[in-house]
Amino acid sequence: MPSPSAQPAASPGTLRFSVLGPLAVHRDEQALPLGPLKQRMVLATLLASANSPVSVDALTDAVWPEEPPRTARKNIQVYVSALRALFGEGDDRDRPRLTHTGGGYVLRVAEDELDLLRFRSLVRAAEGQPSHSAARLLRQALDLWQGPPLGDDLRQSPTLAEEAERLRLRHLAAYESWAEAELELGGSAAVVEGLRDLVERHPLRERLRSAWMRALSGSGRQPEALAVYDDYRQLLARELGLEPSGAMAARYRAILAGEPRVGTAAAAGAPGGAPVGDRPPATALPPDLVDFTGQGEELGYLLDLLEDGDAGGVVLLSGPAGAGKTTLAVRAAHLLGNPFPEGRFCVSLRDADGCTRPLTAVLAELGERTGQTGLSGPGAWRQWLADHRVLVILDDVPEERAVRPLLPCGGRGRVLLTARGQLGGLAPVHRVTVPPLDTAEAVQLLAGLVGRRRVRADREAALRIVRACGGSPLAVRVSGMRLAVLRHVPLREFADRLTDPGGALDELTSGDVSVRQWLARGWETLPEECGRDAGRLATGTGDGPFGLTEAAEALGCDERHAVRVVEALIDAGMVTSPGGEVTAHAAQYDMPHLMRLYARGAGYGTPVLT
Repeated sequence: MPSPSAQPAASPGTLRFSVLGPLAVHRDEQALPLGPLKQRMVLATLLASANSPVSVDALTDAVWPEEPPRTARKNIQVYVSALRALFGEGDDRDRPRLTHTGGGYVLRVAEDELDLLRFRSLVRAAEGQPSHSAARLLRQALDLWQGPPLGDDLRQSPTLAEEAERLRLRHLAAYESWAEAELELGGSAAVVEGLRDLVERHPLRERLRSAWMRALSGSGRQPEALAVYDDYRQLLARELGLEPSGAMAARYRAILAGEPRVGTAAAAGAPGGAPVGDRPPATALPPDLVDFTGQGEELGYLLDLLEDGDAGGVVLLSGPAGAGKTTLAVRAAHLLGNPFPEGRFCVSLRDADGCTRPLTAVLAELGERTGQTGLSGPGAWRQWLADHRVLVILDDVPEERAVRPLLPCGGRGRVLLTARGQLGGLAPVHRVTVPPLDTAEAVQLLAGLVGRRRVRADREAALRIVRACGGSPLAVRVSGMRLAVLRHVPLREFADRLTDPGGALDELTSGDVSVRQWLARGWETLPEECGRDAGRLATGTGDGPFGLTEAAEALGCDERHAVRVVEALIDAGMVTSPGGEVTAHAAQYDMPHLMRLYARGAGYGTPVLT
C-alpha cells in the first residue's frame, strides 16, 4: 500500500491549479510537490471534473485501466488523504476543498483558481460578441495554455489521454474562433503563419483551412489561397473519397472571382467605402459548428439570395426536426459579415419548452440586440430594419402569425426564417427546403466525431449507422457523440442497435441531447388532427415512399380527402413532397424515417391521440 508523502501541513495561501500544460499546483508563487504518479493521476481526474463528484470506480479506472489491485479503493483513500494534507484542509473545516459525497469525491475550485475553468468562461463570454471583444477574450483564453494539456506522463492513463485530447480540441476550436475574429478586424498578417502551422498538424480540419484561405487572400496572396483549397480537395478525396463542403467551395469561387480582401477595412466598411462608425458591427450569433457538413448547394443558394439586394427581404429555411435548419442559417450568417456591416442576430420564436414566445418578448430581445430598447411595437421595429444593413435570423417559427409583424416591408435589412413547416401564408418569401444529408456527407460527419480510423476500420457498419439515421444531421451527430464516449462499443454493434426499430430512438441520446425529445417537442406543437393523421400514415404506409392510394387506405378516407390531408402535413413539415411537378395519382410522398419510428413507438397510429 502506498504511503502519503511525508510533508508538513500546508500553510494558508492562494492555491492555483493548472491542467492546460503540465499538471501543477501553486500556493501563491510556490509550486507544490504533487507526489507519485498515481496520486497525480487522481488529482488530474478530479480537476478534469472540478466541482462535480467523481466516483471511486472512475478514479480506479483512471489509475489502473487494466487490472486494479484488490486494495485499489484503500489506495485511492490514501492518495486523497495526501492531497488533503497538501492543500491544507485543516485551515478551513467549514468548507473543505476535497470532500467525499454519495456520488464520489468532489474537488472544489473557484474559476480563478483553475486555468481550465477560466478558459471555458472566457470562451463562453466570447460567443456572440462583436469581433473586437471576441478576439480580446479568446486571446486571453489562449494565453492560459502552457503546453500540451496534462503533460506527457499522465497520458499513460487512457482516461487522462482522452481528457487531454478533448482539451487539445477545445484549444484548437478556440484558436480557430480567435483567428476568425482577427480576420474580421483585418488582422490577416497576425494569423496567417499560425494557421499554416496548425493546418500542417491538422490537414483535414476544414475550419482551419477556410481561415487560412481567408488570411492568405486578405494578405494579397490569392494564388496561395487557391492552392490551399486544391491541396485540401485532393487530400479529402484520397483519404475519405469525399469532396470539400459547399462553404469551402463557395470561398474558393469567391477568391477565384477576385473578392475584396477579407478582413480589410475596405471590405468591412459601409456602402461606397464609408466607415460604419467607431462602434464595431454588432453580432449575436450562436457559434458556427466546427464540423459543419453537407448542404453545400443549399448554402450557396442561400448566400446568393441574402446577398442579392433585388431578391427581397425574407428567406425561409424549412425542414423536419433535426434537419439542420438552424445550423445552416447560422453558418450562412457567419459567412455574411461583409454584406451586413451593421449587425447579424439570431432570436428564437420559441422558449426552452417549445412554446411560442409572446410578440412583446421577442420585440424586447430584438430591441436589446440592436440597442433600440424603446421599440414601441412592430411598426418601429420594421422601420429600424428597413434603415439598417442587418441580417436577422428568426429561428424555429411556429406559425405565420407569430412572425408576420416582424417581417420587413422593403429596405436594407434581411430576415432569415427557420421553420419545420412551409408557412404557406407568408408572401413574398424565398423558400429553401433543407434536404437530408446524403450518405457520403453523413459518413464524413460521423468520421469527424468518432475518428477517421475507426470509420475506415468498419466502413460497412458506418454506412449502416448513417442510413439508420435517415440523413438527419442531428441523429448522425448524436450517434457520433455517443460513440466518441463509448469507445469500447464496436461500430457494428451500434449499427445493430440502430437497425432495431423498437430501440433505435433509445440509442440516439448523448448526455442531455435526445433525438426522441427533439421529435416529441415538434410533435406536441401540432394540431391534434395533424398528429392523428401523421400517426396513421406512419403506421399504415410501411417504410419508404407511399402513393395517394396507400395514404387513403391508411387514413380510412377517399383519395380526394387524402390529398388535402397529405398537403396539410406537407405544409406542417411532417411529410415530404415529390421533387418535381407530377399528377396527384403519380405522386410519391414520404415521411422522415425517425419521425415515422417515433409515431409508431408512441402509438400515434390509433384513431385518437391519447
